[in-house]
Amino acid sequence: MRNKYRRTLALTAGGAVALSTLALVGGNPAGAAVDPLDEIAQGNGLSVQKVRDTLADTTSRLDRTGHLFFQEPALTSAQQTEEASPRWASASARAAEGPAFELHSKAGANRVIYLDFDGHSITGTAWNADKGIDPVNVSPYDTDGDPAVFSTAEQDVVHEVWARVAEDYAPFDVDVTTQEPPQDAINRSDAADEQYGTRVLIDPDTWYQSGCGCGGVAYIGVYDAASQHDYYQPALVFTKGVGTGAKNLAEAASHEAGHNVGLGHDGTATVGYYEGHGAWAPIMGVGYYRAISQWSKGEYAGANNTEDDYTVISSHGLPLRPDDHADTPETATALTIGTPALGVITTETDTDVFRVDVATAGTYTATVTPAPTGANLDAQLDLLNSAGTPMASANPASGQSDAGTPTGLDATITTELQPGTYYLRLDNTANADPATTGYSTYGSRGAYTLAINPT
Repeated sequence: MRNKYRRTLALTAGGAVALSTLALVGGNPAGAAVDPLDEIAQGNGLSVQKVRDTLADTTSRLDRTGHLFFQEPALTSAQQTEEASPRWASASARAAEGPAFELHSKAGANRVIYLDFDGHSITGTAWNADKGIDPVNVSPYDTDGDPAVFSTAEQDVVHEVWARVAEDYAPFDVDVTTQEPPQDAINRSDAADEQYGTRVLIDPDTWYQSGCGCGGVAYIGVYDAASQHDYYQPALVFTKGVGTGAKNLAEAASHEAGHNVGLGHDGTATVGYYEGHGAWAPIMGVGYYRAISQWSKGEYAGANNTEDDYTVISSHGLPLRPDDHADTPETATALTIGTPALGVITTETDTDVFRVDVATAGTYTATVTPAPTGANLDAQLDLLNSAGTPMASANPASGQSDAGTPTGLDATITTELQPGTYYLRLDNTANADPATTGYSTYGSRGAYTLAINPT
């Protein structure tokens, strides 16, 4: 971005109100008018329309170099209420050590989303330039007043946040991890560098948050930036803005990483962030209050953003995972009775089929269980005979028992089987009306476990 635009661009932080001003400024040596939106788009690697849409969002900001980022509003104290976390940890840990800090969703992937809970020194970044502070030493996540030790409760939050974010990004070829990777596995040095990612820093301090009063900040579309990649990192989630509970932190982390991979906000004509309906909400809206948060393409009533989240994410450096199981009986994956199989539904049309050879007549129960924490997949299970003809099907209605616990996403079939070959077909499914009460199959994707056992 040329220096002569910097002052003008700094004045556009308010968003859409400055668009008319932007259209009137600029010029080239020949005197021809230059639309600053074109330069902003080029500098951010976005289309002009994407820039217009982003600047129309009142939470968007334009820094002094003409790069776009978001400042999310903070939650009230009541909205920051902590939730109980599952008990994974059995002993306290000093520093970032032990199982909670060794979690990987897809170890070895070229892309990474690092959930950083153990503090970080931020230096040489746009955040430092904005505040005029370099370095900034961010403290570790802490809820008991002892930042030098991670209690079992704190480790459980780390684990649950990871599980929820890993499920949101399960369809993509990316390792969501709590184990710090080498910096060169996060930074992208140039266009030929295929190993890169983003750091989502859980920040309990006030150095930035006290000025913005916000819940998080992140630059848009920088995940695959081939130059100055580290300069526009990390994405920040502020515990003083969203609380210290796992559900809120996870929703905020997935949301801020979503900005890094090119996504804007999901709202309506009257609200910047759509809070969802029934048990469902869009990840890029507000997912704190609904048990099922999914990627969206704006199918709810009054949506102001109909971009295809999966397409946008893939265009910013996160490709979908390769299909892991075949979708026809002829090429089905063998499933041994009594031994669970794992899989991921990666696309809206993905169907996974498993072959089951029954040697002994009896009653059998087949169950598909989506991710036990923060599931995005709503599963349907079909039992087929040896000819591929459906014999039974299960697809319960979904809902929630509370904001962190979905219901009805799993499916179970219990039936009498004679010796022979059968097939279990797993598919993603929708629930109710995506416009007002439910969701379509679009965002119903994620990890699952499938098993069949004698009853």
